[in-house]
Amino acid sequence: MARKTVIGITQGDTNGIGYEVIIKSLSDARILDMCTPIVYGSSRAFGFYRKQVGENENIATNIINTAKDCHAKRINIVNCVSDNFRIDPGQPSQEGAMAALEALKAATADLLNGDIDAMVTAPLNKKSVALCMPGFTGHTEFLINACGCSDGLMFLVSDKMRVGVVTNHMPLADVAGILNAEMILGKIRLMNESLMKDFNIVRPKIAVLGLNPHSGDGGLLGDEEIRIIAPAIEKADSEGILAFGPYSPDGFFSTHQQYMFDAVLAMYHDQGLIPFKALAFDSGVNYTAGLPVVRTSPDHGTAYELAGKNYANPMPMLSSIYLAADIVRNRRMYSSMREDRMQVGPVSGNSGVKGPV
Repeated sequence: MARKTVIGITQGDTNGIGYEVIIKSLSDARILDMCTPIVYGSSRAFGFYRKQVGENENIATNIINTAKDCHAKRINIVNCVSDNFRIDPGQPSQEGAMAALEALKAATADLLNGDIDAMVTAPLNKKSVALCMPGFTGHTEFLINACGCSDGLMFLVSDKMRVGVVTNHMPLADVAGILNAEMILGKIRLMNESLMKDFNIVRPKIAVLGLNPHSGDGGLLGDEEIRIIAPAIEKADSEGILAFGPYSPDGFFSTHQQYMFDAVLAMYHDQGLIPFKALAFDSGVNYTAGLPVVRTSPDHGTAYELAGKNYANPMPMLSSIYLAADIVRNRRMYSSMREDRMQVGPVSGNSGVKGPV
C-alpha cells in the first residue's frame, strides 16, 4: 500500500491565529486518515494554544527531529525555534516574525528535498518578516525564488471558483507600467497547465479580465486591453488554449460569469481577491501554481484581533490541507496518464472533457 501523503504545515506568526486554526483543523478525525501532518514550529507554542482552544487537549502529538521520523498516526511537530521566545497573542513582534520565517525555511527545505509531499503555510506578517529578511514580499514570491523558477501564479481556489492574478504583491501605481502581453500570456499558460495537471480538467476554459473600467471602453478609458491584453489572449488561442476576454471586471462578477469558466485571470491583486474573498472567504485557499512543488495557504491574514480568543474559523486552513492532498494526488494521476499515453500513442476523442466549475 502506498504511503499517505505527508503534508508540512508552517506555524506562521506565533502571535496570530495560525496555531489556533492548525490545532482545530488537525483535530478533525478525517485528517489522519487522509495524510500525515507535520507542523513546523514550536511544540511549546503548540501546547500554549492547545490550552487556549481547550476542547482539543487530547490530540496526540509526536515531537520529531526530521520529517523522515514522522509517525503516520500522530500530529508530528518539528521544533524550528528555541523555546525561550515570547508568545504574545495579538501583538506583532520581531520574535514572532523570525519564528515564522525559520519555520518557513525549514519546511521549504524539506519540500524541495522531497521529505514532504506538500506544504501548507499559516499566515505571517509580511512587513515584520521583511524586517528580518529584506526584500520579502510574501510566500508566493519566496517559493518562486526558492524553487529557482522564473514565474509562478497566485491562484485563489474554492469549491465554486478559481481566480488567478497577473501581478502579485505590487503597488497599484506600478501595475499598468509593468504589464505586457508576454507577462499576461505567461500567466495564462501557467493557469492552463495547472488546471490540467493540478485540477484534472482536460480542456480548461479561462476568462481574462481587463485592466481599466469597462475594459477601456474601446480605448476611451485606456488602451491596455487593445494594446496588451487582447493580443495575449489571441496568442494563447493560437496555442490551443481556451482563453476568452478581456471582460469588464464589474459586469463579469456581478452577472456571475465566473461560474461559466474553469478559472478567471485578473490583472492585479485586489481586482481578483476582492470578489473572491467576498464570495468564498470561509473556504478560500491560496495556491501557488506553476511550481514543481505543492503549496497552499488559507486565504486570510494573521488576524491579530482574534488571536488567543478561540474565535478563529479553521475552515480555510482545513480546506488548504485537503486541497494540498488533492493536488498531490492529481499530479500523480496526471503523470501516470502521460506515461501511459507515451506507451500506447495518442488517443483521439474528448469524452473525458470536464466542463467549467
